[in-house]
Amino acid sequence: MRRVSVRPVEPGDFGRIAALFGERGACGGCWCMAWRLERAAWEHGRGAGNRARFARLVRASDRRAPPGVVALAGAEAVGWCSAGPRAEFVALATKRALATEWDERTWSVTCFFIAKDWRGRGLGRALLAGALRLARAHGATRVEGYPAPLPKTGGTLPAVFAWTGLPSLFDAAGFAPLEKTPGKRPIYVKRLARSRPVRAPR
Repeated sequence: MRRVSVRPVEPGDFGRIAALFGERGACGGCWCMAWRLERAAWEHGRGAGNRARFARLVRASDRRAPPGVVALAGAEAVGWCSAGPRAEFVALATKRALATEWDERTWSVTCFFIAKDWRGRGLGRALLAGALRLARAHGATRVEGYPAPLPKTGGTLPAVFAWTGLPSLFDAAGFAPLEKTPGKRPIYVKRLARSRPVRAPR
């Protein structure tokens, strides 16, 4: 296996992430915008519109907190994880099942996308660790994750339904599930030591 590195997204990364996502924009023209937009705006922009919005986010990552981390094998992007301040994921505010007592230092880890040939190799753990480093560097003291619940009948969950991660992924990274949630969807939380946030260049 080629050596893989995980780092925050940089402005020049859009082309390699677009190649990773493919023509479907990861899934159904989403371009990892489902959590960042209200439903109507996301539907209206499905495909080219969401692609353009995602491109602007990536290209602005030298002026604001990057919108996630990317896993690279050489120059090729083989994995992606979306992360950022919870306030930026406006769709979370519309989901009662994911309501929490968050504050301005709360970050969310919302999406994972890994190239098919690289799945099952521990890349999800590396991406989540990178997302935590990014959150800590930008002053986060609390990070939330919203893993897909496992089937009640047991067995595995197809990759297409596991795009928010699985409980075992967050368990391994030191997250703890909230005991009381407003819905059936699990919510995982990890507390981070307070740090001085990175200042964006002027």
